[in-house]
Amino acid sequence: MTHPFPPTRPLTTTPRLSRRRALTLLAASLTVPAWSQPASAWSAIEKKARGQTVYFNAWAGSQNINAYLKWAGAEVQKRYGVTLEHVKITDTAEVVKRVRNEKTAGKLSGGSVDLVWINGENFATMKREALLFGPFSESLPNFAFVDVKGKPTTRLDFSEPVQGLEAPWGMAQLTFFADSQRVPAPPRSMKALLSFAQANPGRITYPRLPDFHGTTFIKQALLDTNPDRSAIDQPVTPEALAKAGAPLWAFLDALHPHLWRAGKQFPQNAAAVRQMMADGELMLALTFNPNEAANEIAASRLPTSVTSYQFDSGTIGNTHFLAIPFNASAKEGAQVLANFLLSPEAQARKADIAQWGDPTVLALDTLSAADRARFTAKPWPGQVTHAAPTLPEPHGSWVAALEQEWLKRYGR
Repeated sequence: MTHPFPPTRPLTTTPRLSRRRALTLLAASLTVPAWSQPASAWSAIEKKARGQTVYFNAWAGSQNINAYLKWAGAEVQKRYGVTLEHVKITDTAEVVKRVRNEKTAGKLSGGSVDLVWINGENFATMKREALLFGPFSESLPNFAFVDVKGKPTTRLDFSEPVQGLEAPWGMAQLTFFADSQRVPAPPRSMKALLSFAQANPGRITYPRLPDFHGTTFIKQALLDTNPDRSAIDQPVTPEALAKAGAPLWAFLDALHPHLWRAGKQFPQNAAAVRQMMADGELMLALTFNPNEAANEIAASRLPTSVTSYQFDSGTIGNTHFLAIPFNASAKEGAQVLANFLLSPEAQARKADIAQWGDPTVLALDTLSAADRARFTAKPWPGQVTHAAPTLPEPHGSWVAALEQEWLKRYGR
């Protein structure tokens, strides 16, 4: 997966898409999928799933996430007779490689992976190489609650149409946070960030690429310096990189001299940036989980005066998903588990700061009053109070191209 957090909220304004792209997404949101199925077919899936064991390959770098999956496993066992085995991984690309090797070896059934937490280039690779089962996701009963209109990335994974081959699970969005006692008016655009850095030299920075958060910061700057993103939504070419990159590199050339250590060195990851902010060395930190600051405050690692925010015009975001390999041993059990993880109960628990803090993919206005109430807990200190629009990711092929060019220019 591109990142584990991937983390919300309904959009309040239209994301910055080309008109053609926006119309395409709108049409997709309004179209009834051809693979929808009657309730009897779902009952048959649930019946066949009983007794199956689902080997769920998922990132295991968080105690909260591991505990959440343990809870989910107990629930699906109790309700549906499905056993969840959490196969703890550190790199989803290794899962993709394993499934590819099984296909090459002719293992067309009885595969070792039943469900995988995935998005971005890993999904694009599995889709391109026909390594996925489906379409299945929009046949899941709980898909009816997914916010496909307000969160278009639930059907679009790094500009790659999902086409029912993965089920949305959670939302992520670039978010900044700062101690309001020291930064009462943080910068709410890239242009304002440059001015802020000039006024506070050495007090902001971002992680060194190819760290995920550093790359995300660069992608945000790419979008903000290119009002026309039509080329960015397509596979990268040398010509497109040169044209779209010109204003990006000009912006970074202006910004870097005012960063921490004059932009000659960069922290290794977002955790280091967060700690430097907590220690007072930096004034801003960044995350791809809008609830991270709230999680850190709840764990007493940040003061309650820390606030989170996003740029007024929107910040880059995506959805993280669940996919079933083409040769999964427990396809029915995997669908039952994916459907449960889309339920209002499971989504609300996942969104709870005390449990995980991963924002929901559901449209709350489609839920019953009782289910909506699951999401209306009192906001935690540090949570984003005014959600900005989610800007879809550039095409996944831009990641490597941007990272290589950045390292060539700034990776001394």
